[in-house]
Amino acid sequence: MTTKYRTIEGIFKGAPFHMVGDGFRVSNYFPSGTNFGQRFSPFILMDYNAPFVFPPSEHTKGVGAHPHRGFETVTIAYEGFVEHNDNHGNHGIIGPGDVQWMTAGSGLLHKEYHEQEFSKRGGLFQMIQLWVNLPRANKMHAPKYQELLGGNMGRVELPDDGGEVRIIAGEYKGTKGPAQTFTPIHMFDISFKTTGKAQFELPSTFNTAALVLKGSAKVNDQKIAQEGDFVLFTNSSGEIVIEGQTDDTLVIVLSGEPINEPIFQHGPFVMNSEEEIIKAFQDFQDGKMGNPNF
Repeated sequence: MTTKYRTIEGIFKGAPFHMVGDGFRVSNYFPSGTNFGQRFSPFILMDYNAPFVFPPSEHTKGVGAHPHRGFETVTIAYEGFVEHNDNHGNHGIIGPGDVQWMTAGSGLLHKEYHEQEFSKRGGLFQMIQLWVNLPRANKMHAPKYQELLGGNMGRVELPDDGGEVRIIAGEYKGTKGPAQTFTPIHMFDISFKTTGKAQFELPSTFNTAALVLKGSAKVNDQKIAQEGDFVLFTNSSGEIVIEGQTDDTLVIVLSGEPINEPIFQHGPFVMNSEEEIIKAFQDFQDGKMGNPNF
């Protein structure tokens, strides 16, 4: 029987690399790298810090205290160590294999920076940060923080010793990931060995894509996606098959149910209307998002 594949809509590269603060050298895949708009809801931003060696520094690199409201930030660590602090008392350090999932909700201030010892010794740094939108009903949810350590991820071995699927959120072949999400989301890291093959049948209504982080991968038995390629699928039924082309191919798959509501984003706030954005700035300036000196 012939496999019915989910159609590939396009393969995209990110925008040119730029610095966020002095600790993150990123390529923005959306919204600036493409004209997706709401096409990839509930995901509204993806910055990828491709492997980059930071030299040793006595100065801790990163981004100082800044506010957010109306969405979540998800930081996925592949190389290096990053530290988080916010004005709700949350603190965490993540390294390779770990994830920080922060719900800004009604508003908070946080800092992200290289962990002190990593900063002093320098080294290879590779991270993804995603912004995940919240529906109107949850935009003013109390802020919260999930530290998802590598040892707690769901894991499924691929057939024929072909590698492993690591489940951060959602479910793959009956195994669930640890992330708690407000809307249905699947988020998988796949580590391939040569000819390792992962098969997915995700809901046709979910916006779905894969980013090749390392090596190269054959997608749906037709396209070869190289390192840095973002493969976007149409919203149609069909199977997605990804096959590693090297012994160290690494791919992340993102899939989520769209939030079909207006999006107004300005700077660090993502709301449903311009009025709500103005209110967010007023609340921040009036100190209603908390003390910035934490």
